[in-house]
Amino acid sequence: MTHFQGKFSEKKARDFRYTFFKQIMTDFAYTALVTAHHKDDQAETVFMRLLRGSKWFHLAAIKECQTFGQGELIRPLLTFAKKDLPCVFHFEDASNQENIYLRNRIRNTYLPQLSKENPRLSDSLVALSQEMLHLQEALLYLAKSLDIQNLETFKASPKGLQILLLEDYLTNFPELALSRGQFDEMLYSLENKVNTIYKIRKDYQLIITYDRFSIEKINPETYGDLSQTMLKSGNTRDFGPFTFSFNAPLAEWDQEIVLSSSNPIILRHQQNGDQIIYKGHHRKLKRIYHEKRIPVTQKKKAIILEQDEKIIGIAGIAVSDLSKSAKNDTIENKLYIKKREKAYVRKLH
Repeated sequence: MTHFQGKFSEKKARDFRYTFFKQIMTDFAYTALVTAHHKDDQAETVFMRLLRGSKWFHLAAIKECQTFGQGELIRPLLTFAKKDLPCVFHFEDASNQENIYLRNRIRNTYLPQLSKENPRLSDSLVALSQEMLHLQEALLYLAKSLDIQNLETFKASPKGLQILLLEDYLTNFPELALSRGQFDEMLYSLENKVNTIYKIRKDYQLIITYDRFSIEKINPETYGDLSQTMLKSGNTRDFGPFTFSFNAPLAEWDQEIVLSSSNPIILRHQQNGDQIIYKGHHRKLKRIYHEKRIPVTQKKKAIILEQDEKIIGIAGIAVSDLSKSAKNDTIENKLYIKKREKAYVRKLH
């Protein structure tokens, strides 16, 4: 057995209960959790969401059956009012009678008072949630052929459909629990920004490339060593997702850079102010990334190649004009670059 610890809140207690139930299902190989939620609970939930200003997408009814842990969460009593259920022995927390928490005030005060104006208020709230659920199902069915993470498709959709599609996509990340302001900010970013990363909350980020978007958990792992390393002539070294070999030809390679110097090459990540001589001009790296439509996620992992305090290339992306000049030299030095199929990862410090 276990018990809740720490500062109490209704949400923390609910999360604690369901985490406990998931663990029990795993430990005993159970495939279903059955709860006694009834029609009154449904009405209270809808009313609570209305009070809190929830978006219409979240006014939908509590589902009778949904995926939970390694099985299902089933609520077979949602069509029955509490008064219609037989009186059986059950444990009831004494705090249910206290009006400290919002749900208790809704149950003990708000709904009883408002029911004097409309005796069927609870039924109306449940009916509203059912209508919202049916509307969701209908709209999502009509939009099921859309690739909603395709930015062109998303931006071409009416604003109302954009909201629906984004709300549905967010159901894949229930722990985010975005506020209305955060949702609106995300929607604005999708409509107006490209190739950027927007940090949402709880270690999640919205990644917008040139043609797609996705929400991903910020992973504490990344390719290779994130500091820098030195590559001397005649040596081969793995760094990030690449294998680099300086004046030691590989069996096969993806990129070759000709150099006039045999001095060591520094392999590193981008720094502020980095520039490269490219197509006859000194250009900032971000300009190169933009011209080549390099996704923002790839930019952050880009490997910069530096020799004699000058950038000679960006691995897998661009080669400096210095390489073209070096081809006319009597003695050529060559850097061979191969993209590895499986790059190792390590934790960031």
